Amino acid sequence: MQVSVKTFDELSTKELYQILRLRSEVFVVEQDCVYQDVDNKDQKALHVMGIKDNGVVAYTRIFKPGDYFDNVSIGRVVVSQEQRKYGLGKQIMQASLAAINQRFPDKSIEISAQSYLLKFYTELGFNATGEEYLEDGIPHKRMLKG
Repeated sequence: MQVSVKTFDELSTKELYQILRLRSEVFVVEQDCVYQDVDNKDQKALHVMGIKDNGVVAYTRIFKPGDYFDNVSIGRVVVSQEQRKYGLGKQIMQASLAAINQRFPDKSIEISAQSYLLKFYTELGFNATGEEYLEDGIPHKRMLKG
């Protein structure tokens, strides 16, 4: 998998379409969650794309402090269903952490993690804080790193 990091204005229409399609396939269809994925926040985000065979198969978006949470944040972490057995989730998160370290060194990172993925994020150095809460009907936990 090749990783590409771009601002919203640097994305091609093809890349944007592939990102939105992947997010819709997983977060709306697979997880059976009706919510507004296109939320007018992508324009502020840094987009981390995992590309394989000319298609986006893994993705995250990063926000600078204050654009989403008080801390730097990573969201919309997603890997296509057919690619999950290859460890691409860990790879895309490591690429996201590297992008943050390059652009926002020494800053804490905050995520809103789906509860079933706590072990995954803990292995990447995140620590759960606070109570579990529902976000779009799915149990989540706030997690911090750094």
